[in-house]
Amino acid sequence: MSSQPISPQKANILVIDDTPENLNLLSAMLTEQGYKVRSVTKGSTALRGAQASPPDLILLDINMPQMNGYEVCQNLKADFRTQEIPVIFISALEDVLDKVKAFEVGGVDYITKPFQVEEVLARIENHLAIRNLQKQLQAQNTQLQQEIRDRQQAEEKFAKAFRSSPNPIAIATLAEGRFIDVNPSFLSMSGYSLEEVIGQTTAEISLWTDTEAIAYILQQLKETGALHNQEFEVCTKSGDVKTILLSVERIDLAGVQCALFIANDITERKRLENEFISLVSHELRTPLTSLMGALDILGAGQLGTLTEGGQKVLSIAITNTERLIRLVNDILDLERMKSGKINMQKNKCNAADLLAQATEAMQAMADLAQVKLQTKPFAIELWADPDRILQTLTNLLSNAIKFSEPGKTVWLSAELKNGEPQEHRTSFADTENVSQKLSSPSSQPPATLLIAVKDQGRGIPGDKLQIIFERFQQVDASDSRHKGGTGLGLAICRNIIEQHDGKIWAESTLGQGSTFYICLPITHVVSG
Repeated sequence: MSSQPISPQKANILVIDDTPENLNLLSAMLTEQGYKVRSVTKGSTALRGAQASPPDLILLDINMPQMNGYEVCQNLKADFRTQEIPVIFISALEDVLDKVKAFEVGGVDYITKPFQVEEVLARIENHLAIRNLQKQLQAQNTQLQQEIRDRQQAEEKFAKAFRSSPNPIAIATLAEGRFIDVNPSFLSMSGYSLEEVIGQTTAEISLWTDTEAIAYILQQLKETGALHNQEFEVCTKSGDVKTILLSVERIDLAGVQCALFIANDITERKRLENEFISLVSHELRTPLTSLMGALDILGAGQLGTLTEGGQKVLSIAITNTERLIRLVNDILDLERMKSGKINMQKNKCNAADLLAQATEAMQAMADLAQVKLQTKPFAIELWADPDRILQTLTNLLSNAIKFSEPGKTVWLSAELKNGEPQEHRTSFADTENVSQKLSSPSSQPPATLLIAVKDQGRGIPGDKLQIIFERFQQVDASDSRHKGGTGLGLAICRNIIEQHDGKIWAESTLGQGSTFYICLPITHVVSG
């Protein structure tokens, strides 16, 4: 195969010469090389053509009637549409002054007639390459200038939002936690002045009530890049303690890794929430208990026999009243746990006994739902509140049975693990209550008990796995009506497990089922 010469990239060249022979020669030569060529014999015609459709390069003769080459070049350079076009003079004039004048009026090169074809082509290619580089540089400069303008606008917007935001915002170095900047809302919340904060670390101004927790947050930030809605307590300059929801983002400032803290002061909201829950729960409990008693009397027939329709209405009333009582009790239970008003009555208990008791307690429900319960206990001593652990297990088993179809199986198992189980990657205790996690012993226990409740139900979507342990959160809003849940059971389970220095989390596959895991510290093995 013979190698073919590679044609240059096509460019548009305008040739201006009053001699037809020169025009024909140049046009033929350039066309043969793949260039697009336009040729004119008059300067005025050339100017109109160049303005209407600017070429990539111009070959220009000097000695022409009416308007010579110098005048043509001056007009080209005076017009913004054509001033950047490279102009190469081709002339029989050999005087140095003629060449100097050609460069003075804006020419980029000068070729003396009679010319050599190879020389003309080489110079054309060279100046086209230079022009292409200039265009690229101009485009890059334009893009860079736009990026600079965009960045300046973004910085101005950020600065405006930073200063005017009602939320306390602070920026600190990620390595040391040293404040770089804070907004007025932060100063108002903390009670410090700008001079007292900038350059200081959070530890130096004693901002956090739990310094280990914020240290953990910063460490996690290096790995995850962002953490959202973590509940913390901060200590103001005057000594007041405020509760905040804290979101943290990792940002880069001039090559320095920093943390952007955005807080939401929920102190008053927490106080009102606690007062409201306590008031409503207690005020509801008494009339509900009375109502349930009255319904029981009606159901027992002590006030007369009800019709079949009346029995159905009574059954609905009893079911809904029981649900309301469970809801009130769950709210009170959860709030007492969170406030520390319920102390765990911990003592030595055997895990195998607890699993057996939980299975026995839920067997009737499983039989009614035609769901098979399989238990694989593990005899091991725990330092725990047996009633609360049993409450957690029965709650998880109840959920598993509710969401299982007839004929399916629910498994309850336990096994010994050395250290923290490998299956656990992100527990909800980690993300929801970091301070409590860090208040437990810092060293990992030599061994833990891993309890699993596995079902073959509908499964839990991935975006729900991190919220089902929150209060009033359910996979489907209709579950509270169809399944009878309050949306507080898993929140209570998490609180119980956290108060045992343990962890609880869930893994699930849609359409195949879910597994809830509990990891608890142990004392010593009784038997295997």
